[in-house]
Amino acid sequence: MDDITTRCIAIIAKSKNMSPEAITPDSTFDQLGMDSLDKINVSFEVEDTFEIAIPDESMNSLRTVQDMVDGILRLQQQKTHNEALAEESK
Repeated sequence: MDDITTRCIAIIAKSKNMSPEAITPDSTFDQLGMDSLDKINVSFEVEDTFEIAIPDESMNSLRTVQDMVDGILRLQQQKTHNEALAEESK
């Protein structure tokens, strides 16, 4: 498992007070018993951990831990791209 996946699992495990070993990338948020409040709390923690901004509407489309990891990767790439563009325009 890569670092992002491991960190996401740790965030979810802490939020749900469960063992990280019980969570896999294929685990669905429904299987993990995550309601909308849990998703909001996890999204705040993910934003702080990975220094990204998650659009509110994005959380509703995520169904699995892997969806969350993929979304973080996309947001990190977008952030890096935007920072490079901003640097070029200076």
